[in-house]
Amino acid sequence: MDLKLFGEVFVTLLVIVDPPGMMPIFLALTGPLPARERHRAAWQAVALALGVIVVFAVAGQTLLAYLHVDLPALQAAGGLLLILVALELLTGKADDPTKQATANIALVPLGTPLLAGPGAIVATMLFVQQADRTVDYTAIAAAIVAVMLTVWIVLRFSGGIVKVLRPGGIEVLTRIAGLLLAAIAVQLIADAIAAFVVQYSGG
Repeated sequence: MDLKLFGEVFVTLLVIVDPPGMMPIFLALTGPLPARERHRAAWQAVALALGVIVVFAVAGQTLLAYLHVDLPALQAAGGLLLILVALELLTGKADDPTKQATANIALVPLGTPLLAGPGAIVATMLFVQQADRTVDYTAIAAAIVAVMLTVWIVLRFSGGIVKVLRPGGIEVLTRIAGLLLAAIAVQLIADAIAAFVVQYSGG
């Protein structure tokens, strides 16, 4: 296995996914839930993210070309989805655990577009395009699995923070996470618009 390529892919995806930055959002969405439900949300989110990234790594270009979808469009869609979630966090509609299913939280927005977002998908597709040997593909696959395992460990053991914060702290964290999520969403949409402008202006 190419350890240099493994390191490049691992570091790149880890920075994009940002497990420490993901933790407050994860806790904001799952804080009111029982520990068992929170643990299940963690592995479901990671499993979905892994599946989405693998699918796009293998057939991303073909899929997008078939659907006539540009990468900036995918990025903008992810941003719009995150804005909806951010509004729920900021207005308090996401605080009641009886109004949301764990599976839904794990799949959207945790699994995608937060973990398997446009950044991670594009980075993976680029690494796969540049690979030309079996050993390269092995290194990329191992790095993706290692990143997702790291994310799962961070999310899985974030429960201790919930005990420290208590309900009041979780509520404050939820508002902060909503604000951060809104900023991430706006940045995604802005980047997508900039990419569209460059693409259609011939630049």
